[in-house]
Amino acid sequence: QVHLVESGGGSVQAGGSLRLSCAASGRTFSSYIMGWFRQAPGKEREFVAGGSTFYADSVKGRFTISRDNAKNTVYLQMNSLKPEDTAVYYCAARLYAGNWYNRDEYDYWGQGTQVTVSS
Repeated sequence: QVHLVESGGGSVQAGGSLRLSCAASGRTFSSYIMGWFRQAPGKEREFVAGGSTFYADSVKGRFTISRDNAKNTVYLQMNSLKPEDTAVYYCAARLYAGNWYNRDEYDYWGQGTQVTVSS
């Protein structure tokens, strides 16, 4: 069982940066593959980043996913933010590799943190 709590969201102007954190409970955090998703109003939840090097095309080169197993935490560094990045951002955990984009393959989800980018 893994409990995930996101933090670090907020409001920023276009071109700015934010770093999201996702703290996980449980002693088996290092066993999980972690990912980030986002959901904008009126849209489906979409994949953003996963593992250590896999990114959606829309964020490639601007976002970086990383993790610190000693702190049971995964991060999402977001640079050069655009208004279209505005969404609720969720971290998610899965035990097995597969289709990064398939939400159903993730076993645990956080409650989300709001990111708002103004132009």
